[in-house]
Amino acid sequence: MKFARTVFLVAGVWGVLVITPLFFIFNLIGTQDPPPVTHPGFYYGFATTALAWQLAFFVIASDPRRLRPLMIPSFFEKSFFVTAVVVLYLQGRIGVPDLALGGIDLLFGISFLIAFVRVAKETEN
Repeated sequence: MKFARTVFLVAGVWGVLVITPLFFIFNLIGTQDPPPVTHPGFYYGFATTALAWQLAFFVIASDPRRLRPLMIPSFFEKSFFVTAVVVLYLQGRIGVPDLALGGIDLLFGISFLIAFVRVAKETEN
């Protein structure tokens, strides 16, 4: 149980630290990585949805045994993002730094699966 608590707590903290600045750098993104964002609804929709998932990770960390079923969509949240990042990289639409951030999500996704299995085994005992 400790592994699951730690993984989801760390994932939540990491996510909040990485996602929160997005709310304050909307115009900077277009300057540093042109072209400017032309659909703020999509941009803020992504940021708010991603931030909501970080809150879900905190909730899961509070009681992994009871909330174990939520680990499955948590894994897919990470794997869908990783898939998108890899596809965008292969298309030449993003660079290596963005790919590296996707790699961190890949590690969290794998950790979520490990936590899912370990919580099941710990519950059996």
